[in-house]
Amino acid sequence: MLAATDASDWQKITSQRSQDLLIYLASDFLIKEKADEKADNLPIKLVAKLTNYPRLIANDIITFFLDFDKAIAEINQLIHDLKEPRSLINACQTSGLGKIGKKLPTALYIHTTALHQLNPILRLYEAQLRRQIGQIDGATLIKFHLDEPKISYLFYPDFDTDPHPPLKASLQVNLPDFALTYLDYQAIENPPILHRKETFVTPDYPLYRVFAQLTKQEERLGLLSSPKIGTQKGWQRCLQTYGVKISGHQVIHCPEIKDTLPSIIPKIERHRAAIVRRDFSRPMRLALDAGIFTPKTTFFDYGCGYGGDIERIQAQGYFSQGWDPYYRPDNAFISADVVNLGYVINVIEDPAERREALINAWQLTQKVLIVSSLVLIDDRERGQVVYGDGVITRRNTFQKYYEQEELKFYIEQVLNAEAIPAALGIYFVFRDPEMAQRIRAYRFRSRTTTPRISAYLRKFADYQEMLQPLMAFVSDRGRLPVKGELPEEAEILGVFGTLRRAFQIIIQATNSAEWDAIAEKRRKDLLTYLAVSNFGKTQKFNQFNPEIQDDIKYFFVSYANAKAIAEHIIYSLNDINLVRQCCQNSQLGYISGNGFYVHISAIEQLEPLLRIYEGLVSRVIGRMDEATVVKFHLHSSKISYLFYPDFDENPHPILHRRMKINLKNLEVTHYDYEHLPNPLILTRKDRLVSADYPLYEKFRSLTQQEENRGLLENSDLMYKRQHWQNILEKNCAEIRKHRVYWRQDADPYQVKLLKSQQKARQRKNQSMKSIENKID
Repeated sequence: MLAATDASDWQKITSQRSQDLLIYLASDFLIKEKADEKADNLPIKLVAKLTNYPRLIANDIITFFLDFDKAIAEINQLIHDLKEPRSLINACQTSGLGKIGKKLPTALYIHTTALHQLNPILRLYEAQLRRQIGQIDGATLIKFHLDEPKISYLFYPDFDTDPHPPLKASLQVNLPDFALTYLDYQAIENPPILHRKETFVTPDYPLYRVFAQLTKQEERLGLLSSPKIGTQKGWQRCLQTYGVKISGHQVIHCPEIKDTLPSIIPKIERHRAAIVRRDFSRPMRLALDAGIFTPKTTFFDYGCGYGGDIERIQAQGYFSQGWDPYYRPDNAFISADVVNLGYVINVIEDPAERREALINAWQLTQKVLIVSSLVLIDDRERGQVVYGDGVITRRNTFQKYYEQEELKFYIEQVLNAEAIPAALGIYFVFRDPEMAQRIRAYRFRSRTTTPRISAYLRKFADYQEMLQPLMAFVSDRGRLPVKGELPEEAEILGVFGTLRRAFQIIIQATNSAEWDAIAEKRRKDLLTYLAVSNFGKTQKFNQFNPEIQDDIKYFFVSYANAKAIAEHIIYSLNDINLVRQCCQNSQLGYISGNGFYVHISAIEQLEPLLRIYEGLVSRVIGRMDEATVVKFHLHSSKISYLFYPDFDENPHPILHRRMKINLKNLEVTHYDYEHLPNPLILTRKDRLVSADYPLYEKFRSLTQQEENRGLLENSDLMYKRQHWQNILEKNCAEIRKHRVYWRQDADPYQVKLLKSQQKARQRKNQSMKSIENKID
């Protein structure tokens, strides 16, 4: 089991369990010590026996401390540390590396769920108190007083739901006599309230991002700068001054409040965000590519702008209509199979109105809602470019806002339905879970073609038309259909008796190896889909649609077998050496420097481990559909997407930009190269694509010519453009339309010398190939 999981995770669990046990034992000793001191009025020496404890605890003591004497030594040391002067102050500074809890000069506040993250001294200090007075139910925060021996338990029952919850009650415990003081704040007219709730909890708290996002909004507006916001009335006065209110952990502008600050909320002209397009918008293009539109599909564009998508969808033969508050305000709202809410919610400044638009669009949706938000918004006032749910700074680094509500989280929270990322900032929300599965699975399906007829067989020729649907089905699914899955089943059974016998006739007329290859492709496709789909949340077998259930049974016999294989691959991804080895053994792609490079179209032909590795990125942030090349980093858990817009047309395209994703934390870093004076250019394009790529032969011919001419001086995949120009000039070469030519103005003697070197190089290469063939 350890080999299949991250050893550090088990070490953390063991360390936490060991500390829990230590706190329990030490607090037990302290309680006994106080009881004995009370009886005899004399200090005692701690004495205990292992047999005094229940068997379960005794076994844990031996497991975690090896023997009881070592446990006693650690207990005595912890109790000694607790009694040292300034021990609590020092422990507060070291708790959670100084990042856990809200620290003030005379107190430390922490949420009860984060107690286990504290320094053991603080944990013991609080544990002995609870052992003495009993469990304290309902407390939200714990306050450690650093200037006097007290602990307070603070009750905020609305901590999760109220953005700034009022204090309802407090229970103060004085040490060492454990005297209790209870204060009820419910009748107080102006109770204390909380700000910056994320500081009290740990980053893995379910609502941490929500809390942190609210704090960021409030800081940006200067709401937290006033010293008089610690009470409910003081906070309300502050909000009125700034002309805002807080609703659902969001800051909302209130036009009815007169004394707003004009610099905070700018005038928004939403209609100016509409864009005139000559082609489908990106969300619609993705929907069409994903197969969401089928015959008789109806379409409604909610916030259609100029209506370009409406016209283009209509031209494809689908019923299409739309509404826009500025350009088509008189159009009716119509329910449709597919509803597009394209780049609408990002231009609505009022959160309540934004939520309403999302709900309205969902109510019109019968099958699929497409929700998108702007990918790039220039914000030079702050030196940032907003990118999806994060920002690109002037340093060109993208930081995903893990502390704010992501677009996916927002959609799912409002609609109570799963949002599936299609690309950065674009999500599909399905009414029908089975349709969602089909679309998801489609994204991991590699291309197949029906094998050609390679031999004449009379029986096949006689029934070829009847057998075509069966051939098409097996070409698509990689398996024979189950009962009732093929509409033409009855007709075929009437002639051949079984579908298996009918397919044997097909095999005799075609190449059986091609059918085996299709089956293997579909097995790998399914394995990739299952691994990516189950990552972080395992689905039950009955949650899959019948088609996928039948695929699982055929290729893996049982769901348990399929899950075991998929989980093994997922665990293997933790081993970067295994990922690197898989890259090195790949028949596709090219290794250069610290990376393995492959064209985006060839991803589906990689081994499942690499497909799943890349699939985990697209599962979270969507597919980088405009990327050209994928780079697997060989020495770190990272993937980069490289953008070459003219990859096919330009013999040596320029790298425009790169998006690097760290798989450990999904942090994304953006690099822009488009305007560099000396950008990187790409060579050896044939090494990145598969042999069935439409332009493969053209790319391969260019690489061979460049190798023969000695232009590719090393194994590098990319060159600085100026350096490449120098190589061409030095070799009297120029490149036009993927062919290498001698320059017309070149020195004839230099050309003669270079041709002689080229022939020598070709003879050497032929000799090397001859030796390799003999070795083989």
